[in-house]
Amino acid sequence: MAADRELREQADAFVLRACERRYPYNFTWMGVPVIQFPQDLVALQEVIFRVRPQLIVETGVAHGGGTIFLASMLELLGGDGSVVAIDVDVRAHNRAVIEAHPMSKRIALIEGSSADAAVIADVRKRAQGLRTLVVLDSNHRHAHVLAELRAYAPLVGKGGYVVVLDTIVERMSPAQIGDRPWAPGNSPMTAVREFLAENPRFSIDLDLENTLLISAAPGGYLRADRDP
Repeated sequence: MAADRELREQADAFVLRACERRYPYNFTWMGVPVIQFPQDLVALQEVIFRVRPQLIVETGVAHGGGTIFLASMLELLGGDGSVVAIDVDVRAHNRAVIEAHPMSKRIALIEGSSADAAVIADVRKRAQGLRTLVVLDSNHRHAHVLAELRAYAPLVGKGGYVVVLDTIVERMSPAQIGDRPWAPGNSPMTAVREFLAENPRFSIDLDLENTLLISAAPGGYLRADRDP
């Protein structure tokens, strides 16, 4: 599949048109809107099974479906793994849904900017000594994503992952992006490129990406090839 350029282009065209039609908004996980491509959820499941994290750090909560998805994967693995989910604004109705959910026992919510020094210090304390996976899906501006990568990537050991979602923004048109403060040239993908240039212990998991074909996170599955 990786060598089939026409298929690759068709997959990319589908993703871009699907984003324009708000395709990711069609799905829920365990009853809660998840706002992800199902293919990326399958990929995250594979990553979680490989890494078997004791802690998942997630930035960006929205309705909470992604948070509940991550917690449910840890529930399936067994053990006492948990999710620390960070959002600058955990809205009251979303918090109520998350806290009433069966997976809430594995979830800790932090309200604040994921790039704030106090939040970073809190997360680092929680992650100390734990096998950690990081999933970034909050503010998609270059500077913010780069700050998140620099703050949370050191928590990930050899064989672990930092997953940067919505790198597809770099391929989207202004009409597809709408009235948002990110765009090609100022996106999660540009942050990934700068981060990888300064941090060679991470590399893009191209095998996973080529298997997916359809993904909102092309180039965003970053594997740690050695310990910090």
